[in-house]
Amino acid sequence: MASPIRVEVDGRTLSLSNLDKVLYPASGFTKGQVIDYYARVAPTLIPHLEGRCITLRRFPDGIDGTTFFEKRCPDHRPEWMPTALGPGDRNGGINYCVLDEQAAVVWTANMAALELHAPMARADDLENPTMLVFDLDPGAPATIVECCQVAMLLQEVLDSVGLEAFPKTSGSKGLQVYVPLNTEGADAHTHEHASSFALAVGQLLAKQHRDRIVVNMKKTDRVGKVFVDWSQNSLHKTTSAVYSLRARTDPTVSTPVSWDEVADGADGEVLSFETDEVLERIDELGDLFAPTLELVQQLPGS
Repeated sequence: MASPIRVEVDGRTLSLSNLDKVLYPASGFTKGQVIDYYARVAPTLIPHLEGRCITLRRFPDGIDGTTFFEKRCPDHRPEWMPTALGPGDRNGGINYCVLDEQAAVVWTANMAALELHAPMARADDLENPTMLVFDLDPGAPATIVECCQVAMLLQEVLDSVGLEAFPKTSGSKGLQVYVPLNTEGADAHTHEHASSFALAVGQLLAKQHRDRIVVNMKKTDRVGKVFVDWSQNSLHKTTSAVYSLRARTDPTVSTPVSWDEVADGADGEVLSFETDEVLERIDELGDLFAPTLELVQQLPGS
C-alpha cells in the first residue's frame, strides 16, 4: 500500500491516502479520481454548501462495500474545519461539518465521502429554508424519462403561480426540481409552509394524472409511476447536493440541467452525466444552479 502523500490546498496541508483504491469497480474509478473531481468542482460547489450542515455518505471500501451516513463531524477533523449545530436526531442536535472551502471538500473526499447531502436551510437559520424541493422518484419500470415528463407538468403549475424553478438530475434514478425562496425576516418561509405547498402541488398533479403520478409513500403504489416526494422539505431531511457524486455503477453526478434538456429528456434523451462531463458543462455553461442562491420568491399563502 502506497504511503500517504501530503498536499497543499489553499494554504491547508492535507494527507491523502490510498489514491489508487478503486471505489467504482465497474469503471475502475479510483479514490484519487474522486478527490480530483471534488477539488476541481469545489469553486462551483462551495456556494451551494457553505453555511449548511452537511451529511456525508461514506464508502470506505467503494460502492460495493459497506456504506454509512455520517452526520456528526468526525473528531479527527482538522482544527480549521468549522462545524455547526444542526437538527441532529431524536437525541438532539449535533455538530455537522460545514464545507466552506476547497480544502474541506478535499478532506471529505479523502474519507471516501462520495455523496454530500445538504438540507434546505442554512445552519444560522435552521427554521427557515432558503429553497423548496420536489424530489421526483420513478417506480420501475418508470425511469428518468417519466420524471422529466412529470417535471414539465410541475413547471406549468409553478409558472402559473409565478414561481421559477430549477431542475437537476439526482445523479441516481430521478430528477429534482428546486424552487428558490431566499426570504428573510418577516417574509421568511417555514419548513411546514414549504412542505404544505409541495404536498398541495403534488396532490394536484396526482389528481390530474392518476395513471402517472403518486404522492403516497407506499412503494406498492409507485409501480410504473413517478412519486412526487414533498417530504424532503422537513427540518431533518436532506437531498443529494448539486454536483455531488452518487454511488451508482458509474461515477454519475447530481447535475443541473436546463428546462430545454428536461423537455428533451421527456422525449427519451438520456440525462446522465459523469464527472468529466460535468466539469465540461461548467466550463461551457457556467453554473446553471447559480440563480438558486439569490433569487427571492414568495410562496402562495405567505
